[in-house]
Amino acid sequence: MGKLRILLADDHEFIRMGSRALIEKHGWVVCGEAKTGYEAIKLAEKLLPDVVVLDIAMPDLNGLEATREIKRLVPQTEVLILTGSTSEQLVKDVFESGARSYIYKTDAASQLVDAIETVSQHKPFFTSKVSEILFARFMQAENSRKADAPGEPLTRREREIVQLLAEGKTTKEVADFCKISVKTAETHRATIMAKLRVHNVALLVRHAIRNGIIEA
Repeated sequence: MGKLRILLADDHEFIRMGSRALIEKHGWVVCGEAKTGYEAIKLAEKLLPDVVVLDIAMPDLNGLEATREIKRLVPQTEVLILTGSTSEQLVKDVFESGARSYIYKTDAASQLVDAIETVSQHKPFFTSKVSEILFARFMQAENSRKADAPGEPLTRREREIVQLLAEGKTTKEVADFCKISVKTAETHRATIMAKLRVHNVALLVRHAIRNGIIEA
């Protein structure tokens, strides 16, 4: 295999440094580094890397939304999620977003290189921990999941607003960031609360943490 080109996206510099060291030791090339979800999308579109190694809890736009946009803009680029979260729902969401692999940061030293090599061939890579979670979810009865699930999925804009609100932004700040009116932002907020069946921002933050949208 030739020299793969890897884009690293993580807001923690020491994580990027560790990943870069593993990648370059294997003879591959780190073609760029991103600190936010939006920056990861911009660099992926510009640099066309073979693989993006992407953290989930990124500022401004989380890794799930960044993955969806990267796969839309550069479908030939594969995404590998590197994270510290162990949420069962998050594992499901990761693969539904278009990522090919999900690696815990504690496993990176031993499995990151193998994962990158596998996803670069457009194949999924599962660690034993993720395989166990996927198998357990497969075996779980469908009705046991429906009780706590929202009645209707969030739109892309609503998921973006969930992250902004959970990060502590006011409704006006959300409106300014998304370039929408305050009234529209308030409408989105009310719709989100209804869909997620939560009644205050504290519960919304809990939802965002549980699903890896923001870090605790």
